Amino acid sequence: MPSSRTTSTKPLLISAGVALAAITLGVVSWQATKPAESGPAGSGSGAVAAPRTAPRTDAAAELKALARRESGDKLAVGRADAPVVLIEYSDFKCGYCGKFARDTEPELVKKYVADGTLRIEWRNFPIFGAESEAAAKAAWAAGQQDRFDAFHAAAYAEGSKEKGFAGPRLVELAREAGVPDLQRFEADMAGEQAAAALKKDQEEGYRIGVTSTPSFLLDGRPIAGAQPLATFTAAIAAAKAEAEAGAAEQ
Repeated sequence: MPSSRTTSTKPLLISAGVALAAITLGVVSWQATKPAESGPAGSGSGAVAAPRTAPRTDAAAELKALARRESGDKLAVGRADAPVVLIEYSDFKCGYCGKFARDTEPELVKKYVADGTLRIEWRNFPIFGAESEAAAKAAWAAGQQDRFDAFHAAAYAEGSKEKGFAGPRLVELAREAGVPDLQRFEADMAGEQAAAALKKDQEEGYRIGVTSTPSFLLDGRPIAGAQPLATFTAAIAAAKAEAEAGAAEQ
């Protein structure tokens, strides 16, 4: 089964536009990650229904505004002023998140982040219990020493999640990722800032109706599940063209 679980946390009060988008995202997410009736597994996300994205609406514009574009964001790659932003809500214990991280994300970085088209912003969205939350805090702590990308790669390596994310394992992953100060890493992981950063990401996801991982917003349009690379390249091309058209009108 795809990596998904409905959350029980009550959503925050939000505008009518984003409320509509939240419903849309929740439905799209479930539809895009449910098992297919028959046929081979889809590339990148196992057996899933056809990928879907939401139409451009005022609600989508509000979702687009969730891109933080903070130049000092330790959990992001790409220019802060990139024309297209992909927000990723993921869990380190999610198998399909790992497949996306290994098979698709590196290609997006190589093709679109490198040329300045795309920015990818990570949101920690643990839905599989205490170890998921611990891994999220560990990733944040690694980021404070500029090793988030390396920790992300180590945690999502083939076979990594099967080893679990208990305390000693997280330190082992930090060492593998080249985190220079492991004592600081452990203190940061257990600190209030890590907890606050995680809460911020979780509340954002709950607020817009994320119910499964991985879930994405590409310039305000939901893409649910670890869809094939072609799904993302087509969506990025469309978003880039829209951004360029908007810039030409100004």
